[in-house]
Amino acid sequence: MSSHPRKKITISMLVPFLVFILFFSIMIWQKYRASLDVPVAPTQQHAEGNRSIILFFAAEGPRLAREAREIDFCEDENVCLKSVLDELLFGPVGELEETVPEGTVVDSVRIEGSQATIELNQTFSDSMVSGSSAEMLAVYSIVNTVTVNFPLIQKVKLNVDGKTGVILRHLDLSEPLPPDYSLERQPSQEIEKTLPDRQPHSKGNVK
Repeated sequence: MSSHPRKKITISMLVPFLVFILFFSIMIWQKYRASLDVPVAPTQQHAEGNRSIILFFAAEGPRLAREAREIDFCEDENVCLKSVLDELLFGPVGELEETVPEGTVVDSVRIEGSQATIELNQTFSDSMVSGSSAEMLAVYSIVNTVTVNFPLIQKVKLNVDGKTGVILRHLDLSEPLPPDYSLERQPSQEIEKTLPDRQPHSKGNVK
């Protein structure tokens, strides 16, 4: 008869101990699972310290189109701007076409407030393809590339061989230029290129 009270006392002491062990085990398991989760990196941070940029090249139309690229990370904005323009002058790596005449060199860049001044060599104007469209694409591939990668810059002044009042055959560069994104190929044009050819409407083609 004396064994029954002793058994009750043992069970009553064991239950809280088991609850404590269970709780402690759950805590250890949660910490273990948390250690296995890979943290999500910030969207603008690159593992190798690179900087993503956008370059504007020529597309069919003639229009400008964007090409993404990465350059080495840099803190000085003038150095970054020079690196971006050097990539633009290097030319496209995809299906797009270059806009700036071959042999063009960026001699120097200077950012002052909301304006960037780009010093180009004489080849930029001497080797420019004849025609207003070619000039527009060449100039605004530079201007748009600068402003899209450096949002604080609102206007770009292009000088050629140290001359500030340069006028090409069709385009005046004597004043700073704001970007012109209307020259950019729209996403709808990308879709149209993938659509099958259709027969012209019975009323005739629109010119």
